[in-house]
Amino acid sequence: MKEKFYTIYQVAELLDMHHKTIRKFIADGKLGATKAGKQWRISDKDLSAFMENSNEKAEEKAYEMTEERLEGNTSSDFTAKGLPPKSEKPRISVSTVIDIDEIEKNQYMRISNTLIAAMNSKDSRFQNSTLHVKYYEEEGRLKILLWGPVKFTEEMLDIITMLAEPAGEGESEE
Repeated sequence: MKEKFYTIYQVAELLDMHHKTIRKFIADGKLGATKAGKQWRISDKDLSAFMENSNEKAEEKAYEMTEERLEGNTSSDFTAKGLPPKSEKPRISVSTVIDIDEIEKNQYMRISNTLIAAMNSKDSRFQNSTLHVKYYEEEGRLKILLWGPVKFTEEMLDIITMLAEPAGEGESEE
């Protein structure tokens, strides 16, 4: 299987950070990268390792949730604490980015609040997991980043699908 590589700008977009922040992470050795000519390339493996490290640091703060308003955009982060003992730590972690277009603010709020409530349920499937939600009001676009065990990702995708898809879409006719 061929390994996927990202540019600094692609990683900045995925993580909703400035490209200079990504460059600083590389310079500080926090994010692994390879120089290809004059450009940096970040492998999928290095990005996952960076996100896992970031997730572990975020877990030191118990159930942290922040809301901020920047230029009409709404963003919220939520990290579930409660790491299982080392011997029970999930072997597989998944990171995923979900983009939802043509979404109104009230639907964004419903999705965001439901996902945060699920994270707050203390369900063991949500241990060692992170949720980041960003709404671009002017564009009517929602971006959701998930990081955690497979069961967490599966459950969150089910919730997002249920709340975001119009009624009848995704159902098969018999």
